[in-house]
Amino acid sequence: MTTETMTIREMCDAFDVTARTLRFYESKELLAPIRQGQKRLFTNRDRARLKLILRGKRFGFALEDIRQLLNLYETGDPGNTQLERAYELADERLTQMLQEREKLETAIKDLRNHMDRAKRVMSEKQAETID
Repeated sequence: MTTETMTIREMCDAFDVTARTLRFYESKELLAPIRQGQKRLFTNRDRARLKLILRGKRFGFALEDIRQLLNLYETGDPGNTQLERAYELADERLTQMLQEREKLETAIKDLRNHMDRAKRVMSEKQAETID
């Protein structure tokens, strides 16, 4: 986008989010659009932050974790503080996701076994009815 600011509608269209979502992130102080009366104008900074928020949400990060990462960026720390913290959070989240996947795979296998048993019982009962 070459425009300096975007309206809430333009942001919604560009990022496939609702106005309610943008207002929610604003209320949580994750976004800080320029206010002109009731009108909100989102800057390049807001767009960059929204991209990071949406990516963080897609990965399952809590909003508080996302806020901390965004705030680290705002401090202008020339070191790797933000990158290190992002890596730590990503590592923790990946571990959680792998554990969740393992539990889900076990549940899927168990459900399939139950369904297979139920199917056999139904087939047996149907065969008895036919005889």
